[in-house]
Amino acid sequence: MPQPDDLSRSVVALDQDSTLIAVIEMGQASWLVAGIVPGVHRHPLKKIAADQDLLLQILRRWKDEAEKAGRTIKRIAVAFEAGRDGFWLARWLRAREVEAHVIHASSIPVSREHRRAKTDRLDTELLKRAFIGWLRGEPDHCSMAAIPTLEEEDAKRPGRERESLVGERTRIINRMKGALARLGIRNFKPMLRKAPQQLETLCTPEGAALPPNTLAELQRDMARLSFVKQQIQDVETSRIERIQQAPGERRHAMIHLLARVVGVGVETADMLVQEIFSRNLRDRKAVARYAGLTGAPDESGKKRRERGLAKSGNARVRRGMLQLAWCFLMHQKHSPLAEWYRARTADARGGTRKTMIVALARKLLIALWRLVTTGEAPKGLVLRPAT
Repeated sequence: MPQPDDLSRSVVALDQDSTLIAVIEMGQASWLVAGIVPGVHRHPLKKIAADQDLLLQILRRWKDEAEKAGRTIKRIAVAFEAGRDGFWLARWLRAREVEAHVIHASSIPVSREHRRAKTDRLDTELLKRAFIGWLRGEPDHCSMAAIPTLEEEDAKRPGRERESLVGERTRIINRMKGALARLGIRNFKPMLRKAPQQLETLCTPEGAALPPNTLAELQRDMARLSFVKQQIQDVETSRIERIQQAPGERRHAMIHLLARVVGVGVETADMLVQEIFSRNLRDRKAVARYAGLTGAPDESGKKRRERGLAKSGNARVRRGMLQLAWCFLMHQKHSPLAEWYRARTADARGGTRKTMIVALARKLLIALWRLVTTGEAPKGLVLRPAT
């Protein structure tokens, strides 16, 4: 039996004689809409501008054609691939009584020929084939993405913006260190508070001052670095204020609970809650699979090999959990999970430690998921006192 939140197949029976089916191949300038209209032998195909009102007009026109052919349309089902446009169109269509779905692009099977034809028209045929199989309830035919609300999408923006800003800060620092290394200067630290004043007094090993163009470039980089650092601080401050203003809200309560775990900071707790723990995942296998912390075996005949992580889930959660797993070994040394890891890496081989840290990250993710969803704290986990 399919689960209520199972997006791998439809839980509603398909009556193809009363269902108008349409798929959209979306581009930046235009959309290609393909439909299956009950009572109409041809499969209509229409290229329109990227306009939701035009799309709705086409769907209603096809509905009128089906009714003229003697069919009563009780359901309009529309699907398109997840991509640049996100989920706004699905929300817009659902608000107008159109059943809209977003397909995971990687779940659509394609030909394995070395050179296959690739056009928007052929892509719509693949989408129709996958979508109809999903509507019929065929298991694992294709997978749909959960459509978040506007508030749920907006809640993810501070964490993702901070991640982008931290990456920009790292790029600026590396660029400055690279420019100074070409002159033989290696002990300059751009993150120090007095770094702008120290920059003007730097000298090369030959005793010469920094060349004027290089100094001007570094000063501009220092100004960018200061601006990015201020933006990171603003994002972190506004997030703390938002959590404190509504501590009883479900997501904020999860963040408070995770932040009590020694070794887990507010940034990591916020990322985990917004990216994965706020989703309605049905079991621990779904949690590990969404994070991409599962294996990718390759078996055929006598060939047996493991290709590492599947990496099919949320990359932010996967990166964050691998970093958290290493921190967990330092801050929760006497926990059963840390002892389990040390017992299996006693040979001190680097390959073993790398493999087992992934297993520890998966176990830790499931343990934290149970903590915030059921309140079941893992045995031996050290928590900070509640504030």
